[in-house]
Parts: sequence; C-alpha cells; structure tokens
Amino acid sequence: MDLHELERLRERHPAWRLVRMRNAPLVLSFLGAHFIEANRGATPASELVAELDDVLYAVRRSEPNRYPSTPGEYLDEWSAPERGILRRFYPVGSEEVHYDATPAFEKAYRWVEGLQARAFVGTESRLQTLVELLRQLVHGSETDPEARIAELERRREAIEAELAEARVGRFPVLDATARRERYQQFSGTARELLSDFREVEDNFRRLDRSARERIARWEGGKGELLDELVGGRSDIASSDQGRSFQAFSDFLRSEARQDELVDLLAEVQSMADVGADRRIGRVHHDWAEAAERTQATVRSLSEQFRRFLDEQVWVENRRVLDLVRGIEASAIAVRADPPRGEVIGLDVDEAGLPIALPFERPLYDAKPAVEVDSLIGPADAHELELDALLSQHIVDTGRLAENIRAIVPRRSSVALEAVIEFYPIEQGVAEVLGYLSLDLDDIEVGTGEGESVIDYRDAAGVARRVRMPKVTVTRR
Repeated sequence: MDLHELERLRERHPAWRLVRMRNAPLVLSFLGAHFIEANRGATPASELVAELDDVLYAVRRSEPNRYPSTPGEYLDEWSAPERGILRRFYPVGSEEVHYDATPAFEKAYRWVEGLQARAFVGTESRLQTLVELLRQLVHGSETDPEARIAELERRREAIEAELAEARVGRFPVLDATARRERYQQFSGTARELLSDFREVEDNFRRLDRSARERIARWEGGKGELLDELVGGRSDIASSDQGRSFQAFSDFLRSEARQDELVDLLAEVQSMADVGADRRIGRVHHDWAEAAERTQATVRSLSEQFRRFLDEQVWVENRRVLDLVRGIEASAIAVRADPPRGEVIGLDVDEAGLPIALPFERPLYDAKPAVEVDSLIGPADAHELELDALLSQHIVDTGRLAENIRAIVPRRSSVALEAVIEFYPIEQGVAEVLGYLSLDLDDIEVGTGEGESVIDYRDAAGVARRVRMPKVTVTRR
C-alpha cells in the first residue's frame, strides 16, 4: 500500500473515519454491544432510541455536559451517507425506520477490540492449523490416484500406530495451556465468522444495486438485458463467495453435524481451565441466525428486483400504447386531408408476400329484415280473461302459526282438528295445506296413526270434507 492509497482510505473509508470521531467511544460501545455482542440484526428506530437514551442517562449522571445531543440526533448523524456507520432503511411491509450496522463499523469494532492487551497469546495451535490447512490444500488437489492412495495408507498406518499405543494406555493428552490456546483460537475464529456474514449480506446488496443501475441505463433489447441479469445472478450463486456461503448453510442444516457440534461445544464449556465464554457456548445459534438474516436479505432483494422489472415492463407497455395512439392520430389527420400528387406505399423486405385479390372475397349478401312486434293490439285487449288471475289469494302462514300458539301450550301436542275447531277454515284446502307446511323453531307438524277428518265451507257456501292421516301439532 502506497502513500496515496493510505491517504485515500484515511479520508474516505467509514471505519477509519469512525475511529477519528470525537464521540467514537460512545459509538463503538453502544452499537458494538447492541449489534455485535448481542448478534442483532435490523432494529426499529424506537427500540434503538430507547436503549441509547438509557445509556446517555447513565453517562450524564456522572458527566452532565458530555454527549449533549438527543438519541435521535445521534442516530441521524451515524446513519448519514458520509458516515457509513449505520444503514437506515424501511423494511418491506414496515412503516418504521430500521437501523443496522454496516461492515465498516464491524471492522472498526474488531480492530479496536484487538488493541486490548491479552494475557496469553498462543502460537502452537495456530501453527498446527496452518500445517493442517497446507495438508488439505496439497493432498486435496492431488489428481494422481497412486499419490492419493499412498497418502491414505500413510494416514492409516499413523492411525493404527496411535490405536496400538492407546490400547496399552499410552496416548498424548493436551495440558491446560494447550487447551486454553486452542479455545482462544476457536473463539476468535467464531467471532470473525459472525462478522463475515454482515459483509456477505452487504456484498449481495451491492450486486443487486449494480443490477438496478444497469437496468436504468440500458438502451438495448429487453431480451439481451434479461440474459445479462440472469447470468449475473447465476454468477453470484456460482462465485466463490456464493458457493462458500451455500456450503456453510448446508453444514448448519445437517442434523448429524449439528448434533456433533452441540456435543463438542457442551464438552468444551465444561472445561474449567479454558476460561470458556458463555456466549461461545451458543455460537452455533448465532451462526444460524446470521445465515438466516443473510438469506432473508437475498430473498427480499429478489422480490424487490422482480417488482422493479415488472415496473419496467409496465413503463414499456405504456410507451407502446402512446406510440399506437400517435399512429392513430396521424392516420385520422391524413384521412381528413389526404396528400395529393404523392405516392403513398409501403416497402416490405420479404419475399413471397401473400396476395388476396378483391374479387376473391364473397359478395355481400343482404339479410332480410326481421320485425318483432311485442305489443298487443287494441282490438285484442278485451278478449283477455283476468278473472282467474284476480281470484288468486295467498295463505298467511304467519296467521296460522299464531292460531296454534294461541291455543296450544308449550311442550304439548294437540290434533289439527282441535285448532280448526277454534279457528274455522276460511280459504279452503289451501289453508289446510298451509297448516301442513309449517316448519318453525317452536312449532312442529307431524302425522301419526289414525285418520283426521276436517269439515269446512268454501267461498260459495258449499260444505267440504278433507280426509287425511292423523295430523298432530306440537309446541316445543
């Protein structure tokens, strides 16, 4: 890194600008505890303001004039584009502003965290890790079957020798220093892995933003644009970062590997001499939450990207409609004032144009007119018979139900003849059928054994008799 590059980073990189801020201790302590140590994602503004207000209140009790601004003003300052400490946005489906830490803030926090003095710095475990990585790199890239077999046999001989030593009770055991050293390395790597997820998420967001910019500036065909965008999305999934993230997600989703990881963490946490951090005991849950947040971001970006393309299609369709309307307006203007003395035609660069002669079409065949007269002539009006229509009457079933309720107590039954004896038939057999058709919540009409005989007089005074099965009326 040369002088000019370092000067550019000092002036432009958000992490470097953060450590130069006057209130950098407040920023690093509050946002680091909320987002990094607690492994939280996007947080609503109201919740973050309330937490920052509690922190400022505790500080101002001992130093009243320190940090005079309000929590909202601090959050607005930290989320400004020139700061790059917080990302301020509206999540999909929410009307409240949310804040999330940026990768630049996490880099600054990890750098400041590394400035603290460590009582113990291990080197042997890291050397072992480096040698093991070199073995994996060299032997994992070997394509010669003979060399691969020779390496596997060497490892088998070493394992068999170790088994023989273990059977007689001779095997090496890590001492307290070696255990503490390895736990320190594991803890640091686990925290770095959490930091990487936020940067991976930000990289996916940058790729999506670049795709939108490409759409906005595109001047070619839609098909070429879609080919380029789909190819870009495939490149994201097939890139080193995409494949590594997918492998990590597959590892976390493996039930067998999860069980092994949980057992190993529980065993390490029970060791008294390693100084185990309680948070490291649940680091696999933090990994899963961070991976899910990253995947949720990718899903959200894909949905927004699709809506963005749909809006572009709508704009293009509207442009097509505007062109069609312009052509129609020009055609109407030409029809009203056709050009004279000019040849109007169309050049088509296509061989074998189909030609249809005018006389090949069938001639027009006029259909006979059909007259429809739905009115009745005046001479036929006096011939209509309306007596039967006017003599129709409707049986009031409500009145029949009231007759039953008036003489039949609740939870009792009587014969239909008893009801008709108190309320004689007035509308003939239609009224009898009205009684039989009653179906109410508190009235039930049913038939039983025996015969019912009902006598009544019709409208002309003629005596009539109805014979039917025994009819019983019941009040519920």
